[in-house]
Amino acid sequence: MQNDLFLRALRRQPVERTPVWLMRQAGRYLPEYNATRKKAGNFLALCKTPELACEVTLQPIDRYGFDAAILFSDILTIPDALGLGLHFVEGEGPRFHKKIESEADVLALPTVEVQESLGYVADAVALIRRELDGRVPLIGFSGSPWTLACYMISGGSSGDDFLSVRKWLYSRPDLVRAVLDRLTSLVVDYCDMQIRSGAQAIMLFDSWGGLLADAHFDGFSRQSLAAIVQALRDRHPDIPTIVFVKGGGQWLESIAQTGCDAVGCDWTVNLAQARSRVGDQVALQGNLDPAVLLGSADQVRAEARRVVESFGRLGRGAGHVFNLGHGISQFTPLDNVTALVEAVAQASRQQVL
Repeated sequence: MQNDLFLRALRRQPVERTPVWLMRQAGRYLPEYNATRKKAGNFLALCKTPELACEVTLQPIDRYGFDAAILFSDILTIPDALGLGLHFVEGEGPRFHKKIESEADVLALPTVEVQESLGYVADAVALIRRELDGRVPLIGFSGSPWTLACYMISGGSSGDDFLSVRKWLYSRPDLVRAVLDRLTSLVVDYCDMQIRSGAQAIMLFDSWGGLLADAHFDGFSRQSLAAIVQALRDRHPDIPTIVFVKGGGQWLESIAQTGCDAVGCDWTVNLAQARSRVGDQVALQGNLDPAVLLGSADQVRAEARRVVESFGRLGRGAGHVFNLGHGISQFTPLDNVTALVEAVAQASRQQVL
């Protein structure tokens, strides 16, 4: 491994500077990504063609020298494999031809062999790992069971904070738990497949965990996350895991207790306070507001320094991976990302003990 800063930070080992990568770093802000997506024809074809998925995964590494690559795919590959018919509507996001609306629909969910149904993801991981040739680690990922269930029950993106899903949570919690249990098993097998294909870390995205009432976060999100983390640790004890719950800042201690190696923080979290709350139990990842990258380069540098300094001193037992608090905007100026990477490197070197 030519650059293992990211893995060392996750393991809370000494680093020379803070590693940096960005959620959705292979995306529409990059002209080369847009060219490859046009060649693919549509987003799903891009995800399902290993050679093209590899191409776009490497693009931000080549341009910016990030300290980790993340598999280019989509969190909704598992529901698609369950036969719900994933497609994307321009300006509206993901949609399913079928959704989970009844107990009969839950019972009718088919048995899925991930290697058979999602083998294109394994092929992409293996190809990316080979093409990276040890430059930086490769991150595999999955959506969390709760987040996947939100899309499956609502039929796709939701403009009302997944109100139909939350109604089910209170009217038929047994059915929601049945869906979550099924998804938990599939996510374990899916991440296991990615690791066996070459992924060197796994990130679990609970994009909609923050919609849950405090009394229900544990039962409908955290327990599934903990089960996945434990299963992956049993199978692959050397592969670190990152758990990111958008809007979950109030549950940092609970998330840390899932057994993950790092907790992702969105931009509403104060990193200094987060570090104080979880101690050296886990590393922290985050947490610049993506909107900062839409401002001036000077503002980007200042905000990047603020995040680095908020985390504080780097040393044994303290791990920080710099990232955004959510995905990068498609409107981000390219030079601002360069300014961000340079500012993180400069500011973090001053924090090394």
